[in-house]
Amino acid sequence: MKFTVAQLNYHIGNFSGNKELICNAIKKAKAVGSDLIIFSELCIPGYPPLDLLDRIDFIEKCNQTVMEIARECTGIAAIVGSPTINTRPEGKKLHNSALLLSEGKIIFSANKALLPTYDIFDEYRYFEPEKEFSVFSFKGLRLAITICEDLWDEQPFDNEFEKTRLYTVSPMEELVKQNPDLIINIAASPFSYSKIEAKENIFISKAIKYKIPVISVNQTGANTELIFDGASVIINEKGKIYKQLPFFEEAVETYSFESIKSESITGNNIKSDSISLIYKALVTGLRDYFNKTGLKSSVIGLSGGIDSAICLCLAVKALGNENVRVLLMPSRYSSDHSVRDAVTLARILNVQYDIVNIEKPFRAFEEDLEPVFRGLNTDVTEENIQARIRAILLMAVSNKFGCIVLNTSNKSEAAVGYGTLYGDMAGGLSVIGDVYKTDVYRIAEYINMEKEIIPENIIRKLPSAELRPDQFDTDSLPDYKILDSILYQYIELQKPAGRIIKEGADGDTVLKVIRMIDFNEYKRYQAPPVLRISSKAFGVGRRMPLVARYLL
Repeated sequence: MKFTVAQLNYHIGNFSGNKELICNAIKKAKAVGSDLIIFSELCIPGYPPLDLLDRIDFIEKCNQTVMEIARECTGIAAIVGSPTINTRPEGKKLHNSALLLSEGKIIFSANKALLPTYDIFDEYRYFEPEKEFSVFSFKGLRLAITICEDLWDEQPFDNEFEKTRLYTVSPMEELVKQNPDLIINIAASPFSYSKIEAKENIFISKAIKYKIPVISVNQTGANTELIFDGASVIINEKGKIYKQLPFFEEAVETYSFESIKSESITGNNIKSDSISLIYKALVTGLRDYFNKTGLKSSVIGLSGGIDSAICLCLAVKALGNENVRVLLMPSRYSSDHSVRDAVTLARILNVQYDIVNIEKPFRAFEEDLEPVFRGLNTDVTEENIQARIRAILLMAVSNKFGCIVLNTSNKSEAAVGYGTLYGDMAGGLSVIGDVYKTDVYRIAEYINMEKEIIPENIIRKLPSAELRPDQFDTDSLPDYKILDSILYQYIELQKPAGRIIKEGADGDTVLKVIRMIDFNEYKRYQAPPVLRISSKAFGVGRRMPLVARYLL
């Protein structure tokens, strides 16, 4: 039997666009004599459709699109992912389903049993879990069709409090009793730089455990903050990778079942280091956010610092230099080299730049507030005024020219509240809000790997907000290597303060950092959407109460 893996980039609610993608792939597969083409989870509506699933017209459109695609399946079968109506009188109104289409009909369906409700996932809000499992005979093979988590009932988690087995039922343990020849897993699995190997190992371990080949088909592209890496994989029954499709690219490729069963391995699985994948993920997230929302152009506040430099490079790569402009907004505290560095980078990348000095509006604020502030010392208030002036100027350019403001705050800053609400935290999309400062430097090195794009001075100089004389980030924060280590342990690994201290970190520093994280939750609550590249990003996947008092 010949089968085709279709790793595609879907758009939520764009039924005509998704249908065209799917039908074009079906035609390509038919042309090479494929018997079965496999698409990813919820490919019909796009993933994740969220509360659109509560709308009956949305579900009807899903059903209509499925049947239109089924009519294209003549001489070939297709597995597509779509919500379907739960016909039982009890339970949630929908299933998350894998539908096998052939000759204009749905000839088999498998419903998702294991519905994740952790991190960004909330599938039990919409779907009823399946409790009965069966394989399907097709072209002489018995297919065990599973959906994402159904094959991931055993998985490693970053923090030790999570159970390795989250669920009380294992769909594959039930399916394997029916002697399947092939495991097919359709998924919509978002990218996380710390989960790449672990995700791959899930499929390898299942293939070894059951001595059955595994085909896992994931989508690529991005929808809002979620970025999908693709990297669909085919594993033989001995747990060897037969083929891995590219990261962050569409691909439609055809293979034979017999070749997977043979001893020969193609050896073309793709390995990449985490920083190159983070870079590609952020470019993908930026590009698709603009493409799928209909936005065209962006504006960035370019300070001469490394964060805005990285964001500018990513935006130019994703959108083209003709769709990116920058605003340089020096103040009385801005160093000459910061302005020169920013201008140099703008010229290297050939983007439009404008210089608007904020001294006049800042002085006007000082004069107008002088009667109110008389007798009080200058403090963070005046620093925040400068940041908010810059936000007003960026939003003015955004309004006048129709370009979205890209936020340039990194995860380290966002974690400890080292940013001004309605100031440098403003923007329509946070580009590196899930990237720690130490990784920002690594991305800069990656960008400069073949030639110097970001001026070396931007990378070398000590980070500073330049909102007061001789200001450096380390005046308020620990060294970023120390800070990021604490942040990662507390946010991603969810270790308590006592545990972090016990394992060697300085106690006073840990407690100071964690207080800053917890206190500044209200700022992150009002931040723009953050492109997600980790296992625990700020936003929908990390829900913290604003009024809690809890530390240890």
